[in-house]
Amino acid sequence: MTTTTPPDLRDPAQLLAALPYLIGFRPEKSVVLLGHCHPGNRLGLVLRGDLPRREHRARQAQALAPRFAAAGHIGITVVIIGGRRRPEKPPPHTAFVGDLTRALGEFGLPVLHALWAPAIRAGAPWVCYQVEECAGALPDPRATVLAAAATESGTVAFDSREELEALLAPRSPEALARRADRLSRMTLPPWPEQTRVDNAAATVRAAFERHRRNEGPPTDEEAVLLASALKLPEIRDLCLAMAVPPATASAREAEDVWLTAVREIPPPERAEPAALLGFSAYLRGDGTFAGMALDNALEAAPGHVLASLLRRVLDTGTPPEVIRGLAAAAAGPLVGFGLEPADFEADQAA
Repeated sequence: MTTTTPPDLRDPAQLLAALPYLIGFRPEKSVVLLGHCHPGNRLGLVLRGDLPRREHRARQAQALAPRFAAAGHIGITVVIIGGRRRPEKPPPHTAFVGDLTRALGEFGLPVLHALWAPAIRAGAPWVCYQVEECAGALPDPRATVLAAAATESGTVAFDSREELEALLAPRSPEALARRADRLSRMTLPPWPEQTRVDNAAATVRAAFERHRRNEGPPTDEEAVLLASALKLPEIRDLCLAMAVPPATASAREAEDVWLTAVREIPPPERAEPAALLGFSAYLRGDGTFAGMALDNALEAAPGHVLASLLRRVLDTGTPPEVIRGLAAAAAGPLVGFGLEPADFEADQAA
């Protein structure tokens, strides 16, 4: 993810306590790399990985470092979460920090800070790898500036990666099986060719209206029609435009609709809403959830072009603002179907 860094996050304890809100969940047994960009008040790419076994440390360092070579990073903060520090001994995983420092150095990226904590919780000890006197106890993660900003925007920090991944799990495997059977027997979209795009746009509009009325899960018919609508390139491209401006009420509403669709539509059609969900999450700076959504799309349809492209963009650490043009370009040629982001904003204001 990328985000503007509040001044408080320049303090090591505040930065550590804010990690659940930077990556979407409370990390455990993890290595977290935070890229710093010019000007110095902006975080660039933030990556989390599991702590590797001893024999895999150098390989993981070599795999992580190249992802920070692009996007104007000027240095990296390395954070290690997990392990127990023995009295009078260096923090755990010192050798791995050395591997990361050397791997990043090959790309001209200095490690500006290296931090360790056994866990991200109030009162947990933390120390610096480079400076012995740099140490303390963590504040309550819920009391950070970033936590307050996240709460105001409706963002939730989950207690584990598994809880975050569970958001994408199917609501009803039985319903998915019924819908997969119906979709497999469809050879053409379920609308006349001359009104196909209009009918598909109305189907997406209906999904948004159900969401606003909080009607609950779609029926089989509604889910099948929505899956059919999102397969049309014209509709899918217009739906990309709903992610702009990122993190607005209309963009978050669209993201909620795509998340519901991911849980209610079977593969391979599920790849369409999952790619839209990944795009929206990436634009608002949530690289962790974007990656999960894109992996979900590629699991549903391994050759999905949009999801594959976005996954490569995410893997190279490209800043979200670089790909916002995809949404603007998609919105250009299609107007008048009742799906424009401005129209959704107007509905909410009414």
